[in-house]
Amino acid sequence: MAVPDIDPRLLRAFVAVAEELHFTRAAARLYVAQQALSRDVRRLEREVGRDLFVRTTRQVALTPEGERLLPYARRVLDAHSALSAAFADPADRPLLVDLNTDGMTAARVLARARELAPECELMARFESGLTWAADEVLAGRLDVSFGRAAGLAPGVLARLSVQPVRYEPMAVLLPDGHPLAAHETVAMSDLAGETVYAGAGNTRTSEWTDLAAALFAEWDVVLAPPAPLAVGVAEFQRVMAKTGNPVLAVSGFPPLPGTVLRPLVRPVPLSPLLMVWAKGLRHPGLDALRAAARGLARAEGWMVRPPASWLPETDSSLMGHHS
Repeated sequence: MAVPDIDPRLLRAFVAVAEELHFTRAAARLYVAQQALSRDVRRLEREVGRDLFVRTTRQVALTPEGERLLPYARRVLDAHSALSAAFADPADRPLLVDLNTDGMTAARVLARARELAPECELMARFESGLTWAADEVLAGRLDVSFGRAAGLAPGVLARLSVQPVRYEPMAVLLPDGHPLAAHETVAMSDLAGETVYAGAGNTRTSEWTDLAAALFAEWDVVLAPPAPLAVGVAEFQRVMAKTGNPVLAVSGFPPLPGTVLRPLVRPVPLSPLLMVWAKGLRHPGLDALRAAARGLARAEGWMVRPPASWLPETDSSLMGHHS
């Protein structure tokens, strides 16, 4: 049976549900009503003449036919996005900017870029990790993200442009009752033997966990085992309270009730923050982001590496690279 021409909107609905395996989350991701999303998926199933999902009250799963369709659908959507981008005025569409987490350095860069280019629509996203976000950038579902680019697979990094933004000093988030919470700063040697959480098990942030593992190995700090993936401050606080483990963070980490944030010293471990985007991207919003990052770095010394600091050589060399 010949398959009719399929509306890309139906394929977009299918891919969102296939990746989320949850109709509510997929609808939120596409900014559509769940009823409309379900209607589009049913229409696609009618057009291809196959059931694409198994739906129960507890879960959604792809059928074998759905698994077979998924790579084709992704390729069609990637081609459709490339076609649209090739003939569109870049200024006519929003620039999707992944901040990873709100309230930190990337959010300041975005706020300044909005001041520099008020005519551009710069839309924030919060994908919590460059490992995952980089693939989204290359697929055209995000435009810009921030994080530790040296932790990306070489094949992924080769397809991205990067701009160093900041050497972020690391810190440790301690429960109020922890013995080290009384210190104004925490030396790396003070953490020897401690079990510290650094996102182990979260595949979206493996670049952060890998950096932490390299740091911890030098000072005999134990990397905490995987914890349930927590979305949002309240859930993160609840999960961390169960373990009672300190959490590796950066100096600008937002306040969390019941904890104190202490800078790490002797040496000062650094988290290298870079801005990344797909090679060849042209957009006035990207120009504004790059200018904002450069201006804030000059004004606040973000690209001045502190003395007696720690950073792997792979990260050091990339922080000196500009696209």
